Amino acid sequence: MSGDTAAVKTEPETDAATSDGTAPEVKPAKKKARRPSAKAAAKIVEQRIGHTFADPSLLATAFTHVSALKSARSRADSYQRLEFLGDHVLGLIVSDMLYRAFPAADEGELSKRLADLVRREACADVAKSLGLDEAIKLGSVGAGAGARLRNSVLGDICEAVIGAVFLDGGYAAAAQFVERNWTERMRKPVRPLRDPKTVLQEWAQGKGLPTPVYREVERTGPHHDPQFRVAVELPGLAPAEGIGGSKRAAEKLAATALLKREGVTGGNDA
Repeated sequence: MSGDTAAVKTEPETDAATSDGTAPEVKPAKKKARRPSAKAAAKIVEQRIGHTFADPSLLATAFTHVSALKSARSRADSYQRLEFLGDHVLGLIVSDMLYRAFPAADEGELSKRLADLVRREACADVAKSLGLDEAIKLGSVGAGAGARLRNSVLGDICEAVIGAVFLDGGYAAAAQFVERNWTERMRKPVRPLRDPKTVLQEWAQGKGLPTPVYREVERTGPHHDPQFRVAVELPGLAPAEGIGGSKRAAEKLAATALLKREGVTGGNDA
């Protein structure tokens, strides 16, 4: 080959036919999974709840956290009012269920069973089992903070849903929802319900001490997701502290800490 002739390499054409004369297979681009519309998402939630809303705005409000509102003045558009209503509706329905299910139980046993079934943790468990945590509407928060906030408000959301069902479908609809999700829990053997604050107070009285005093030491975190640090004090004893998402939760944890330190058993509802 002469020096003024350059070798040229050619790349195979991408649209060339294959050796057997057929055109190469072209794979279609993968489509991104589209999120369901608001209407479709609401239908999914209704199926999980077991109630179709005549007023869809009630369902939307039941899942709206105050952080998702544009103005603090519109707090009534969050789930909080529905939670207040749902809390009392739940108490009435479960009381009725217990009264009929345990005819030989006295008032004390019924009260303990009721407290166990309507406590925040039980409501959160129901909400989680139904996948209601996926529908909570939050404002702009970080991923970690959002996950923590969702868990902390699950019980409130469940009560708000009960309130919304009650307003939309009446007592019968709310009772159906509660009976579906609480009957099995109600049939389980009742656990010893000894609130640590009650145990601590009884222990203090037995020692001739005054009623324990609870004092808020510190409040941290945003307004919609606060953390409380509370100390419990008794004369002659070092204070004990607890940290929780509400004052009551922090007080119970403080009481539990003091009971454990003093070697007192019986306070198991931390």
